[in-house]
Amino acid sequence: MIEVMKLLIFYRPNSEHARSVETFVHDFQKQYNPEAKMEILDLDTRDGAAMASLYDVLQYPAFLVTADDGILVRAWEGNELPLMRDVASYLH
Repeated sequence: MIEVMKLLIFYRPNSEHARSVETFVHDFQKQYNPEAKMEILDLDTRDGAAMASLYDVLQYPAFLVTADDGILVRAWEGNELPLMRDVASYLH
């Protein structure tokens, strides 16, 4: 059985990193996978903060690839955004 991966993106929309994260999301969907399962989470909301706590996210922005069952597969955290091709390699 093929496992479907999901991308979780944690960031603050009113931060200095907001533009780069939003550009990443737009370009990723356009260039790599418009059908990718992706959830963008605002850390300033209750749900976003709870999910970040669940996955022990300490630095932002954070990009996490999870399996459908929620198991963490790969994470990138901090100012340096991951390469799109690296993220795309996990999202079949």
